[in-house]
Amino acid sequence: MNAEQVDALAEAAADGVEFDGFAAQAEGEGYVLASTEGSKSVVGAEDFPERARDYADYVTNWHFWHAVAPQADDRWAFLRYLERADDLAVPERYAELDGSLVRTWGQLRVEVTVDEDGRRRYDLRHAEDADAPAAGLTDHEDPLDAREIAKRDDRERYRPLKTAPTLRTGWRYPDLGPAELVRAVDFFYPASVANWYREREGDLDVSHWRETVERQTGIYGVVRTWDRGEGHEHVDRVAEACCVDSQCLKRREWNYDDETDLAVDGGEGAFPCREPCSLVIAAARQWTKLEGERSRTYEFELTPSEKEQVEAIIDAVADGRADEIREADVSDGANRYRTRFLRAKRFDDDGNLSGAPTDSETGDDVGSVADEAGDAEVEDDEEHG
Repeated sequence: MNAEQVDALAEAAADGVEFDGFAAQAEGEGYVLASTEGSKSVVGAEDFPERARDYADYVTNWHFWHAVAPQADDRWAFLRYLERADDLAVPERYAELDGSLVRTWGQLRVEVTVDEDGRRRYDLRHAEDADAPAAGLTDHEDPLDAREIAKRDDRERYRPLKTAPTLRTGWRYPDLGPAELVRAVDFFYPASVANWYREREGDLDVSHWRETVERQTGIYGVVRTWDRGEGHEHVDRVAEACCVDSQCLKRREWNYDDETDLAVDGGEGAFPCREPCSLVIAAARQWTKLEGERSRTYEFELTPSEKEQVEAIIDAVADGRADEIREADVSDGANRYRTRFLRAKRFDDDGNLSGAPTDSETGDDVGSVADEAGDAEVEDDEEHG
């Protein structure tokens, strides 16, 4: 605790201080200091600096939250969430912060520490790098660097969805202040802090599927035609494909409409998803066009093991496991060599399965969902970030 903090407390005590289990009040020529630990001191002005030191953790805690931490409501609440301020009294919290206190936010790991003057410092890195030696990580200072880190995954593939569980590893911010920490988090997960706070305060403005698709125009207007006859089963399939924990770290709070929940669980993410995102809408446009095709009957000749292999390949691709299957593991149906063998056996020279040509009336190519979602996502980031 330093002299500046003591002077600030003395000045604030004129109007009364009451915060996190600590109180200070000017009375006549002296002061009353008290804490929830049951301690109470009545001191004269000349003894105030020395007696305030008996409450050093409380004083530095009060000073940090009122003179150092960002005062915007959502950022202030988020920083208190990181150190469990609503659950831990100041003595317990400082004991945790002295050794470091860790919380996760999506794939981010935030370690909070405190110095003798109550200043918090934050170590930010990928959760998978929790035990990685510092020498093996690239250090950053500028929160803006997070934009570049978040652009591509570990295989250098573009990440159209910033909340996909594919955040690059191998980096860290070893010494961020409170304002810089929140800025970096916002660059990694745009609007996550703001929407988390709005939800906590009961003010999250959720836009459900029906109202979101009603706003779509131009090439995305076709999505509005998907509500015919089938009810919301197609939206269940969209949510199952895109909006579960394995695909997105947000917790889906939107449903079909105000009165109709989707059958798919919304996930366990720390921060909410308030509306179908641009990637979901772009994917739904493609699926809307594909679902307009009429079913046809094809005859394929497969052995029972080959049928199971096709199922294994689809599961591996859908779950993102295809790259994890070892080349030597030919017992796995989605193994690359085994799949190539199936193709050599069952595809003709034109690439038709079992020699059966595709009878199609699909029309124009709808292109890449990631490409279509890209521009809209940038707009979303700028709007909410």
